[in-house]
Amino acid sequence: MLIKQLSVFLENKTGRLTEITGILDEHGIDISTFSIADSTDFGMLRMITDDPCRAENILKEKGFAVKTTDVVRLAVPHSPGGLHGALRTLSDNGIAIDYMYAYAAGENAVVVIRSDAPERVMEILRRHGHRFPEPGEND
Repeated sequence: MLIKQLSVFLENKTGRLTEITGILDEHGIDISTFSIADSTDFGMLRMITDDPCRAENILKEKGFAVKTTDVVRLAVPHSPGGLHGALRTLSDNGIAIDYMYAYAAGENAVVVIRSDAPERVMEILRRHGHRFPEPGEND
């Protein structure tokens, strides 16, 4: 399933992540998953929320640098080799992955995949029988 991901640039400073989660909490926006990458001076918070458009607008109003990107949300079996099948399918079809992150959710793991061709990723995975969780499923 193609979904919107928020990427928020953060100063590497105590309390910045707490500030963002507090803002989203105040506005009733739920974060279903997130990933943080950091360097010495800044961090990149990537997250999936239940209302990405509203979250983006609110965070921009509060002065955060926010970008919305299309990513693919894929369900894979939460067992040995579950992820390998999807990655093998993408590799065999010449798809490069920019980055990905995942979380386990019962019998499945949910993988968020960023590629420069998200529609093609979905088409290839769907053609090979891979499954995309519906909104709210495995959250």
